[in-house]
Amino acid sequence: MSSRTETLEFQAETRQLLQLMVHSIYSHKDVFLRELVSNASDALDKLRLESLVDKDLVADTADLHIEIETDPAARTLTVRDNGIGMSREDVVSLIGTIARSGTAELLRKLKESREAAAQDLIGQFGVGFYSTFMVADKVSLLTRRAGQAEGTRWESTGEGTYVVETVTDAPQGTSVTVHLKPADSEDNLADYTDHGKIREIVKRYSDFIAWPIRLVTADAERATLNSMKALWARPRDEVAEEEYRDFYRHVSHDWADPLETIHMRGEGVFEYEALLFIPTHAPFDLYLADGRRGVQLYVKRVFVMDDCAALMPNYLRFVKGVVDAHDLSLNISREILQQDRQIQIVRRRLVRKVLATVKEMRAEHPERYRTFWSEFGRVLKEGLLEDPDNQQAILDVVSVASTHDPAEQTTLHEYVERMKDGQEEIYYATGETRTALENSPHMEAFRAKGYEVLLLTDPVDEVWVERVAQFDGRPLRSIAKGQVDLDTAQEREEAETQREQQTKEYAALLGFLGGALSDSVKEVRLSSRLTTSPACLVGDAHDITPTLEKMYRAMGQEVPKVLRILELNPTHPLVTGLRAAHERGGDSDALTETAELLYGMALLAEGGDLADPARFARLLADRLARTL
Repeated sequence: MSSRTETLEFQAETRQLLQLMVHSIYSHKDVFLRELVSNASDALDKLRLESLVDKDLVADTADLHIEIETDPAARTLTVRDNGIGMSREDVVSLIGTIARSGTAELLRKLKESREAAAQDLIGQFGVGFYSTFMVADKVSLLTRRAGQAEGTRWESTGEGTYVVETVTDAPQGTSVTVHLKPADSEDNLADYTDHGKIREIVKRYSDFIAWPIRLVTADAERATLNSMKALWARPRDEVAEEEYRDFYRHVSHDWADPLETIHMRGEGVFEYEALLFIPTHAPFDLYLADGRRGVQLYVKRVFVMDDCAALMPNYLRFVKGVVDAHDLSLNISREILQQDRQIQIVRRRLVRKVLATVKEMRAEHPERYRTFWSEFGRVLKEGLLEDPDNQQAILDVVSVASTHDPAEQTTLHEYVERMKDGQEEIYYATGETRTALENSPHMEAFRAKGYEVLLLTDPVDEVWVERVAQFDGRPLRSIAKGQVDLDTAQEREEAETQREQQTKEYAALLGFLGGALSDSVKEVRLSSRLTTSPACLVGDAHDITPTLEKMYRAMGQEVPKVLRILELNPTHPLVTGLRAAHERGGDSDALTETAELLYGMALLAEGGDLADPARFARLLADRLARTL
């Protein structure tokens, strides 16, 4: 057997990577320990598998574990395992060379990456071991492959070369000793000989690794640092509710119990486990632009990243928990995750499961569902815009206020079940408050005829009702748009003569008002939706609403001003009096002022904003003064 010692050069790309690590300016230096522990965990997994496959393998598998030991005086930290180990050839090929494609692209991204992205990139393409040089002046490795007699010692300062030596006294497994740089708070370089810091890192990144991670203390005792309780990997019937609650508090930092727990497993080509929670209350940053999502990504029980946007759409950003993927690279980046086909499959399954859970909650636990909807209904409705594939599933769990019940909300299915005979459309009104909508002139005919109207008051409602357009084959129809005709065929036939007469009687007045208000309205016509109010403003069927127009402008988007239609109630005393005054050839200026007042009243009745409040108040005051 040879005991030769060689000094070898790193591959060119490896030297570049080492230089980036040695002179690293990244603040996420703690990940080096995550990488060493993860490598050790992989080595233990491989030994367990190989010992099952190869019955002749001579290896000690009695107490598979990971140890972390520090020496503050020597400023070293050692991570060792008794796993599969490496041969000399393995060491040279795995550590001396980055034997993966895409290395140049990785180096470019590392150089250009901002702080947040650096953590995702470090270790990508199997180069996690090199992250040790962010914190080390020198790294030493001692390893022996299970079943082999000789071991290998490797050492480098990261300056372009490494020394590799065959030795005879190496134990089974791998031991990595990091000769630490001095602690430097300005460079975000912690004291990694501090046991408290080690406990913190292991708890954050490696708490659920299946193997015990033991901290060797000064008195040679070994304290296990990780819980090894990966609840998501255990069957649901083996996990107590209290364990779920404790884990939820661990991942969410929430003081309350979760509203719902979702435990699922995906098998087949791509295996994963997921343990998700729906909180009881909305987080404070739910509607902030930089608010965090709640799903963490693990790979084989190793923590990879917080706030994993690729796993959960924005409208489900309130969901907390973990997803543990078995077949991903440990250090896959956020950018690659967004494009990964397997992750997209997992995302679709998670979304379907969450929405199915909400639907089940509504059917079986209505009180819990009401809590959910009051906290998260508004954000869930964003999915009607963002996720067309799941639009129907979201509509199935939507609850909204309606005129059917002043206290209880309704689902769209329940609305459809209550629709009147012959009713073809689902009627809705949008606005700022329920009170304003209930008192709107647009509601009068619907109330008189007994038609139920959905009352939509969330800002997102203005948008999704336009995008969705129909439910269960029935069009969604705004009561503030287009012509309204709620009469039956018999009622229309009976009223036909009266309508023809009104059309003739009001033709001249409608023409005059259309001219007087040409800057404010596109048309003046008689209304079939008013019973008590003199006038109202309505839009054409495909016009955007005034509220939506206002929202776009508030977001800095310029939209053309939309002129609407002024509808008059032909039986209201104010309107009949105005017609009579016009027929008498009354003062044209006075009639024009009355037209302005009529338009302003219609605008105020729906909660709109007057273009010139001072002028409206002056006209109204003058008119009132004349009546005294």
